[in-house]
Amino acid sequence: MLRRTVLGRTVLAAALALVALSPAQAEDRFITLASTTSTEQSGLFDHLLPLFTAATGITVRVVAVGTGQALKIGQQGDADALLVHDRAGEDKFVAEGSGFDRRDVMYNDFVIVGPKADPAKIAKLKDAPLAVQRIAAAQAPFASRGDDSGTHRAELRFWKAAGVDVKAAGGWYRELGQGMGPTLNTAAAMNAYTLADRGTWANFRNRQNLTILVEGDKALFNPYGSILVDSRKLPAPKAADAKIWHDWLTGPKGQAAIETFRVNGEQVFFPQGGR
Repeated sequence: MLRRTVLGRTVLAAALALVALSPAQAEDRFITLASTTSTEQSGLFDHLLPLFTAATGITVRVVAVGTGQALKIGQQGDADALLVHDRAGEDKFVAEGSGFDRRDVMYNDFVIVGPKADPAKIAKLKDAPLAVQRIAAAQAPFASRGDDSGTHRAELRFWKAAGVDVKAAGGWYRELGQGMGPTLNTAAAMNAYTLADRGTWANFRNRQNLTILVEGDKALFNPYGSILVDSRKLPAPKAADAKIWHDWLTGPKGQAAIETFRVNGEQVFFPQGGR
């Protein structure tokens, strides 16, 4: 009888230990996603990630940086998947073997915002390079993210198309090395122009005298892609869970979640899931 009692207590203790461990084990099932500041600062992840975790039991830990930095994190194997927005950089990342299975996820657009007084006279232009050319000609203050993000890379393409060398620009051009939110704050304080993604702009409160001045140019189109990091750099369980995230995000449930996301009633991302 004593032996049975001791055995029973041992079994019970082991079962309780398993129960005690199970929350930690569940918590340990996570992936690291390197993504852009725009997806975080727009509030999109606050909407998407709880839905994904509820459906799969997998937590997504986001490292929100500029797209260039996100790609570097992926190259180093310090993330399991990427959600970024620079198609040329994404294709290079895949071609070099750092990642695979790049898929379209969603899109929105960039906008050029600036002071309502609009000293460069760019309001309602449908030509982004012409707009930045006028800003340069007027030497009106411009706040650049300067962080190798997808937004910064797009901005540099506009300056190049306009024939403006911002490296030789005077004090009117401010390169900040900051994310989208801090850059908008600086632009508001300086009464300056800047390029922003629509999602972060919609969620930005400290607008002061800033308003959208240029939108609608096809060159302002802003697509986002999901990429899996080279699985040889990852533990097998991480690679498997990253694939679950990748499939969910680009599949019907993830796309429906993107479709329903709103900022103050405005749809700021549009699903584009697939290849």
